Amino acid sequence: MSLSGIAKFFIGFLLGIALLLGAGAATAFYFWTKLSAEPSKPIFAEERAKASPVAKKTSSPTVRSPNQPTPAKASSQELPPGAYKARVSWAEGLILRDAPGADANRTGGVAFNQDVFVLKESDDQRWQKIRAADGELEGWIKAGNTQRVNE
Repeated sequence: MSLSGIAKFFIGFLLGIALLLGAGAATAFYFWTKLSAEPSKPIFAEERAKASPVAKKTSSPTVRSPNQPTPAKASSQELPPGAYKARVSWAEGLILRDAPGADANRTGGVAFNQDVFVLKESDDQRWQKIRAADGELEGWIKAGNTQRVNE
């Protein structure tokens, strides 16, 4: 085997390794950028209904399904003892559930920075029952995602 044959072998070998490393790096970069992108903020059904001009024009009575939250009264006299005003501090907003627990049915949501009344906490202190300050929604959220408002 000649010296030029050995040189061709090493150059070809190095080019093959370089191509494999480049393709691997490009693939890793592609998946890294896809996995590191933040998902879009969820839009809850209540937000879509408020933003929709069609929903405002309809005057037919609304029929609530069992999964929809029942409207609550906004009166401050109806707050139970120990209830306090708070603000949602979780940037993506929170999911309202009909009972304390991750497996409970979703009934709606509250947006970031929305004012709510914390009515009570679950026995294990992991869930809070809240009512929206406007009195529209009531349900359970994961504890630790609100900040008490001093008025």
